[in-house]
Amino acid sequence: MTGSTAPSPWLPTAPCTPGRCAAHPDPAADRTALAAGAALASARLAAGIGAVLIGVLCVPAARLLPTPVRLALVRYWVRAVVRAFGVRVRFAGLPAPADRPLLVVANHVSWLDIPLLAAVLPGRMVAKTEVRQWPVLGALAVLGGTLFIDRDRLRALPGTVRAMAAVLAGGGRVIVFPEGSTWCGRAGGRFRPAAFQAALDGGADVQPVRIDYRPTDAAAYVGDDPLGASLWRLAATRGVTADVTTLEPIPGARYPDRRSLAAAAQRAVASESANLPSSSVHQRDRSSPASASSSRTPA
Repeated sequence: MTGSTAPSPWLPTAPCTPGRCAAHPDPAADRTALAAGAALASARLAAGIGAVLIGVLCVPAARLLPTPVRLALVRYWVRAVVRAFGVRVRFAGLPAPADRPLLVVANHVSWLDIPLLAAVLPGRMVAKTEVRQWPVLGALAVLGGTLFIDRDRLRALPGTVRAMAAVLAGGGRVIVFPEGSTWCGRAGGRFRPAAFQAALDGGADVQPVRIDYRPTDAAAYVGDDPLGASLWRLAATRGVTADVTTLEPIPGARYPDRRSLAAAAQRAVASESANLPSSSVHQRDRSSPASASSSRTPA
């Protein structure tokens, strides 16, 4: 969250803040992760932004292509964007079903989560309305068919859920981060059940995905962290690795309601976190107040 406006009490919050997480050394980080020089960081930043701009310029032509070809191009493009910022990506797990609608859910650490999921499971993303105003990325989100939600208007949530269910009922794929806010990666939040109602209404299965970063402090985009600062921090760190694990799909029809379905998805994603450090930055630094909530995305 940015600015001084107090968050709505119903919104999820996390104790993760830039000072305590994003800039906090990760004791479990790969020792090969080193600071990059200013020249290399500048080159990475320029390459990453350039790759995004190329994608924006190609959108009108890509819309004329057959869907399978267009989705393949999206995968290659977003992987190129992530690599341009100096991030090595490792994909693991089961191949996602391609013949049925899916509600894709993942833990939320960074803005990087969005292109990483698009690289393996492209679909209609659900994002907060503030993303519309982001330079370059906002226009790309609109062109990509992002479903926007006003996080400060609780009454708008049912309409978003209906829109998600309609996409799923039509055989599409919807991507959401049900924790409702970004976390540092060494701690996580509860999966909010609202999005899972769309899976039940749309007759879709749930596809859990686990995303981990090393080092976590370089990738984490939390609290009131400016996007520009996050981009520079990432570009200025050597050896950043992202692990994306696609887990076994969860049949929505197996669960009686959205809460039990959300709990099952959360357990599946949490089960992949066994290799994370046993103590989090919050356990090591209890004296610092958690005064800022995390950057919020849809529940």
